[in-house]
Amino acid sequence: MATLAPPIGHTRLWTRNFGLYFVARSVALLGDGMLPVAVALAVRGAGYGASGVGYVLAAWMTPLVLLILFGGVFADRFTPRRMMIGADVVRVGTQAVVAAALLSGRPSLGLMIAMSALAGAATAMFEPGVKSMVPRVSEDAQRANATLRVADAVAQLAGPALSATLIAAVGAGMVYVVNAGTFAVSAVCLLALRLAPAPPPEQAVGMLRNLREGWREFRSRTWMWTTIVIFMARGMLVFAPVYPLGSGLVTDRLGEQAYGWVLSALGGGTILGGLIAMRYRPRRPLAAGSVALFGFALIPLSYAVHAPLAGLIALHVLGGAAWAFWSVVWSTSVQTQVPPDVLNRVIAYEVAGSVGCIPIGQALAGPVAGLVGAEAVLGFGAVVGVACCVAQLAVPAIRNLRRVADQP
Repeated sequence: MATLAPPIGHTRLWTRNFGLYFVARSVALLGDGMLPVAVALAVRGAGYGASGVGYVLAAWMTPLVLLILFGGVFADRFTPRRMMIGADVVRVGTQAVVAAALLSGRPSLGLMIAMSALAGAATAMFEPGVKSMVPRVSEDAQRANATLRVADAVAQLAGPALSATLIAAVGAGMVYVVNAGTFAVSAVCLLALRLAPAPPPEQAVGMLRNLREGWREFRSRTWMWTTIVIFMARGMLVFAPVYPLGSGLVTDRLGEQAYGWVLSALGGGTILGGLIAMRYRPRRPLAAGSVALFGFALIPLSYAVHAPLAGLIALHVLGGAAWAFWSVVWSTSVQTQVPPDVLNRVIAYEVAGSVGCIPIGQALAGPVAGLVGAEAVLGFGAVVGVACCVAQLAVPAIRNLRRVADQP
């Protein structure tokens, strides 16, 4: 059913290119790991409440969803690295503007929403390249993805605690200063990569044709589009309410620092999941990943039942491990099953579908919680999370997808 990864020396992971890419992603991920706490606490601290947090998060996600398909086309036309560097430069500016507003006083909700939207648009240009760059900088896609997932986990572990500490000491503005700096480091490292020339793009091919080709490749893979359809429900009803509602439940009951430690526990679990994915190669990766995802439902459940701090930490560790393992096997499946010349466009459809319903859930989380209670919304999300795992395992194309044979 599964194999263990080869010893570290079997294939060369730590090349110059992968080292630079690892630094670029790790530093940016640390800044991103600090940001959810900063957004939640800064917006709530400015008096805009859970609804304000939802609006700011939705403002980031909406342009990401609307523009991600074009980001995939542009990445195939102009190379992912160019698009990623440009996006980093834009995000340095947006985070610097919010930092200045926070450091100089109480920012308007409109400014935070506008900068969040611009950052989301830049992310739409950045994201298609994140996955498609991995096969270009590493010979072993799964180990590279797992290593990057561990870096993400360390960021989740250190970022929220660092963010909460900085906010308590000097305010949320400094978190945005650090975040702007991480995007600058990412841009420099990406610029320093030495990559083989990419295949020249087709000449005189229109945008609509590019999009149609990407859609044709996406829909031809039943395992992919059915997973994304299921993730649309998971995104709106499971992922979306967790930050705006969970942050309020924990901070009101246990304090702001406790919320930082809870998110750090999520990072600790992600480290565990990434380490497992470095060694464990299931022959049916999406089946194994779907089973693991049952553990993610523990996160909204922990908020809904008002678990004590120790319980919140334990359940976030399990949920983080589940999510990390799924992320690695999913990313590796996409990278190894889709031809490189259309990979960015297919990834764009994948990301757009995965996150497409999240802004709706984020915008509705606060108002719905006001009617039925945050606990009810998050409890329902836990039930939906379990149902989505069952649905994934019920689809033969997902359950039976085999690992690419020539992967190490």
